[in-house]
Amino acid sequence: MQIILIKDVDNLGAAHELVEVKSGYARNFLIPEKFAIEASSTNLKVLEERRKQKEKKEQKLLAEIANVVAVLKQSPVKIGAKIGTSGKIFGSVTAIQLARAIREQKGYEIDRRRISITDDIKEAGSYKAQIDFGKENVIEIEFEVVAE
Repeated sequence: MQIILIKDVDNLGAAHELVEVKSGYARNFLIPEKFAIEASSTNLKVLEERRKQKEKKEQKLLAEIANVVAVLKQSPVKIGAKIGTSGKIFGSVTAIQLARAIREQKGYEIDRRRISITDDIKEAGSYKAQIDFGKENVIEIEFEVVAE
């Protein structure tokens, strides 16, 4: 029996996916528990429309990500840190500081959990960080640690 999943079901499929299951499993568990609906012609048309809308949203989101990437790669972000006489910084530079600097200098709000700093930062200079926008959209940006 073909069904359309409403919610993600472990070992079966993701939401809005058309799957083939045994009829007893569908009638006795998936449909009564509101995990799935029957794959009738009307429901299949609704599913196809949802897929089209989702694809349009993803295309719009990818275009927006491309704009953000272009702005971030124009020039490095500068982060101020306290530096001792030996040239080493006090403390460390974190993803929180980088996210704050991007917001202040570039005007984009990026969640700190999406930022991973690849280098070990011990002194002033240029470093790299990765930003994960999801769906395999990972970019590498440069930032500079400068004396305050």
